Amino acid sequence: MNVIIVGCGRVGCTLAEKLIEDGGNSVTVVDMDSVKVQELTERFDVMGVVGNGATHTTLLEADIKSADLFIAVTNSDELNLLCCMVAKKEGDCQVIARLKSPEYSEEVEYLQDELGLALVINPEYAAAEEIARILRFPAAIKIEPFAKGKVELIKFRLPEDSHIVGMSVKDVMIRYKCDVLVCTIERGDDSYIANGDFVFEAKDIVTIVASPKNAKEFFKIINYKGHSIKNAIVVGGGVITHYLCEILDRSGITLKIIEKDRKVCEELAGLFPACKIINGNATDKELLLEEGVKSAGAFVALSKHDEENILLSLFVQEVCQGKLITKINRIDYDNVLNRLELDTTICPTHITSDVILRYVRSARKTRGSNIETLYNIIPGEVEATEFIIKERSLIAEKPLSMLRFKENVLVAAIYRDKKVIIPRGNDVIQAGDAVVIVSKRTGLHDITEVLR
Repeated sequence: MNVIIVGCGRVGCTLAEKLIEDGGNSVTVVDMDSVKVQELTERFDVMGVVGNGATHTTLLEADIKSADLFIAVTNSDELNLLCCMVAKKEGDCQVIARLKSPEYSEEVEYLQDELGLALVINPEYAAAEEIARILRFPAAIKIEPFAKGKVELIKFRLPEDSHIVGMSVKDVMIRYKCDVLVCTIERGDDSYIANGDFVFEAKDIVTIVASPKNAKEFFKIINYKGHSIKNAIVVGGGVITHYLCEILDRSGITLKIIEKDRKVCEELAGLFPACKIINGNATDKELLLEEGVKSAGAFVALSKHDEENILLSLFVQEVCQGKLITKINRIDYDNVLNRLELDTTICPTHITSDVILRYVRSARKTRGSNIETLYNIIPGEVEATEFIIKERSLIAEKPLSMLRFKENVLVAAIYRDKKVIIPRGNDVIQAGDAVVIVSKRTGLHDITEVLR
């Protein structure tokens, strides 16, 4: 697929990298900053064009006539829309725009219909949704929904005092009769696709797949100590915080927001009277303590700077027993962050790349399935992909035990007729099913690729 990306910031850079890694894509990047374009072309196997992506001349130089997909991810919503309008007029391609402003959040359907956008991405809203899911179920480090929320992939850290430490996956399933599937375990710098003989150790990061109801029952059974969150302190009054206030309205979770900019404080106070807005610098430890960080149910670091978010979370980790959520923009220090045990980290850049990779893979014609949802469980190592099975798929109408799967592949869940099936050997995949595959084989485009 021939792809043009306008905007060489963090999102554009990550997209270029992921699309090249995914295989079968030819990528051209466009930006007015020649240094950024040069850095990307030297780092990855991409073409580069220096210029304004909203101009006819620049897009012709980027070969818009032969493009299959055009993605505008600059920092300006308006520029992204203009780029897509010009690209749509000059080329025969699908166009995707990144729009982060709350002003456009209610206009998405209109913009898609009127401007012919194939997709509108709002990573800030998606990040706020993920934070809200975690606040509602704080036992998890991460929650990813499949099958329109009927199936969940849940990541959590195993406490040192858990009574399943030292037990194998098989023993836990037999002893507690859990209707969940253990998918992956992260231990230090290593990651594993779980099998029945794998033995749990303290501080393992475990990923399970289950229905929301069965997941809650599982955490009760293994005596995982969670707590319901009634209040949270949020640092930063930016776009993600704005969306978070909207999503959590009437949820029973009260938010206290600390923001340096007085004008932003006044705007938030006018829009969200149920939230308490504090005009101050959250890096002041005394301010955090005065505002009750020790007794907060959750602490959410959403400032503009990764370093500030990390340092704040590390401090709060020492004084507070509540849930910690840290926003990270840079994704090149994943291993370092894992060692810090920061609980939940939110990365809007990862969210954006997942959405676009899903679209690109879905756009390719396959015989066996369509990709519905895609998440990086462990970025660059393990993916979870939801496929909708087509008629006559090679994987359908045969018991799973009779299919020859490649190594490090799990059929994690089947969703059929409003019912979640945690698959066993005798289960059969049928046309129309939503099937979740967890695999170390990243870059799947069709479900039949998991077969030998």
